[in-house]
Amino acid sequence: MSELLEFIKRREGYEEVLLAVEAFLDKKSKPKFIAGETHIPVTGKVIDTQDIQAIVAAALDGWLTTGRFNTLFERKLQKLLTSGKILTCNSGSSANLIAFSSLCSPKLGTRAIKPGDEVISVAAGFPTTINPIIQNNAIPVFIDVRMDTLNIDETKIEAAITAKTRAIFLAHTLGNPYNLNAIKALCEKYDLFLIEDTCDALGGEYDGKKLGTFGDIATLSFYPAHHITMGEGGAVIINNPQLEQIAESIRDWGRDCYCGPGKDNTCGKRFCWKLGELPEGYDHKYVYSHVGYNLKITDMQSACGLSQLDKLDNFIQSRKENYNWLKKKLSKYSDLISLSSTTAKSDPSWFGFPIIINDSKRLNRNDFVQYLNGHNIGTRLLFAGNATKQPFLIGQNYKVHGNLENTDKVMNDVFWIGVHPGLSEEMLNFMVEKIEEYLENIT
Repeated sequence: MSELLEFIKRREGYEEVLLAVEAFLDKKSKPKFIAGETHIPVTGKVIDTQDIQAIVAAALDGWLTTGRFNTLFERKLQKLLTSGKILTCNSGSSANLIAFSSLCSPKLGTRAIKPGDEVISVAAGFPTTINPIIQNNAIPVFIDVRMDTLNIDETKIEAAITAKTRAIFLAHTLGNPYNLNAIKALCEKYDLFLIEDTCDALGGEYDGKKLGTFGDIATLSFYPAHHITMGEGGAVIINNPQLEQIAESIRDWGRDCYCGPGKDNTCGKRFCWKLGELPEGYDHKYVYSHVGYNLKITDMQSACGLSQLDKLDNFIQSRKENYNWLKKKLSKYSDLISLSSTTAKSDPSWFGFPIIINDSKRLNRNDFVQYLNGHNIGTRLLFAGNATKQPFLIGQNYKVHGNLENTDKVMNDVFWIGVHPGLSEEMLNFMVEKIEEYLENIT
């Protein structure tokens, strides 16, 4: 019995219900894999009886909003990452919005990012790393990526920094860390914020330190595709103490009050404040210091995430083993495809296995992925490809530094397949078999 379930059992009467859940789940049979007929997902959740029991226990509490399980989850994740404050929210995309919006807070004074300020990023990524920049009326400045790691070309960043540059906002591509030593040095040299999107990289390390702990603020996603899941859910990792209350305010309606759900007068001065142009003594629970939202998660989600954390190390190990096995099997096709290189000094917690087509005249990416999908092998492109070609950026204010030659190649010639722990040995063998079959017929 895990520490989590022991904690749950302390609630009188819960054990009987949890045993019933276990008995119900034991009756469910696991589908047999049939090559070519069973779909092999590119990502997917791995949940077990303990996870479902945790969700049920949270439902039995009847609290529903953020509560005791969320407190335990935030503490445990903080301990695992050896990070600053953990603040949960309802998705990784919301985490990115909270993280960037926090850097725009007037409470930061002259350091606050303001409309028209510039933020360095890449176009070869997921849109919700870009969207918060635009939503806060700042200007994303896109720099090209390297083809070996599919991360930003760090050698091109300094030339793109201007008097208006205030931050660098980047994701670790498919779990592969970017060159954090070089980027942190630039942030220190030019007094820039670093927002570290770690949604695809939970548990990865760079230079012996956990990802998510390098940035002033960082983000995680717990969508079913990611390393652990709550169904929906995310978190902000706050490594700059000045940002803690700001981020919480933005997540919680923009309020100035920092009382937890169901709590009153934590500050001891609830009716003693004089803020803004409000009358003196205006109830602090209804004073708002930021443009905010309600982006909290439920305690049922937190309970699932807390249970999933017990399995995180095994999940990460499976991802690494699956990645390394696929790379060993497919490296012989280097004339046709390239496989992403691990960033120096890093130990990635892989999200996916990228495949880069070397010669698009001999090997067509679209034909390749359609062949694999035709055999029920899931594939994905590298998210937006080149975001400047996407409809959502039409009419938006952004800049491109230099050219995006490699970003265009990502858009046209890169895709990825799964490495998640839900893949069986049979599935992995079938994936390789079909990739080999396709490549060996290329003339």
